[in-house]
This record gives sequence, C-alpha cells and structure tokens, in this order.
Amino acid sequence: MDKKIQQALAQDEVVDITTMGRKSGQPRRIEIWFRQVNGRIYITGTPGPRDWYANLLENPHFIFHLKESLQADLPARARFVLSLAERRVILSQPVMAWYHEQVDSLDDLVKGSPLIEVIFQV
Repeated sequence: MDKKIQQALAQDEVVDITTMGRKSGQPRRIEIWFRQVNGRIYITGTPGPRDWYANLLENPHFIFHLKESLQADLPARARFVLSLAERRVILSQPVMAWYHEQVDSLDDLVKGSPLIEVIFQV
C-alpha cells in the first residue's frame, strides 16, 4: 500500500464509506469514524442497529473514502468481527475510549456494537 495512504490511515479518524443500499440497491455514502488497532483498520459504533452495517451484511464490498490528510477512494471489503473474544480484545483498546464512555460496560459494547475490519482490495 502507498506510503501516503498508510500515513493517512495512521493519523486520520474520519472517513466516508459508500455501501450499496440493501433495499434500494443504490450507493449510500456516510461519514464515519475508524480506528487502527495493531495495524488493522476497524469501523464500529455504539450498540444498536446501523444501516451501514446492515448494508454490508447484504453486500460486504464498499468504498473507504479518505478525506482528511489525503483524498483517496479505496475499494474495501468488510470482515465481520463476530467472535466475542476477538471483539473484546479490539474494543478494549485505548483508541476505543470514546465508545467506552457511551455505554455502561465493556460487555455492552462487546455484545451489541457493530464491528468490522476493513480489508482493502488494492
């Protein structure tokens, strides 16, 4: 992967993602935070249903749009993190601190949050 893209992934926090609407079949672009944990890129949220996640369940391919320090449209695929043990390791990391503040316990986050690893297709 290009060094400028690697640098952006290391320092940026906000991107847009474009998923395909599961009902409409139309592209759906939203702004979302991402986090890097042990060199891997993750997208999560607070517990509860999310349209972006439901769209990815239907079609795991999407576009990851860098837009802060660098502009680039990166084809990607979602790897759904379903193992509770793996989810706990990822969601307990210090870079996930904001999410911890939004829930009563780490258990709530682990059990109820959408969580994907971004697998770049470049």
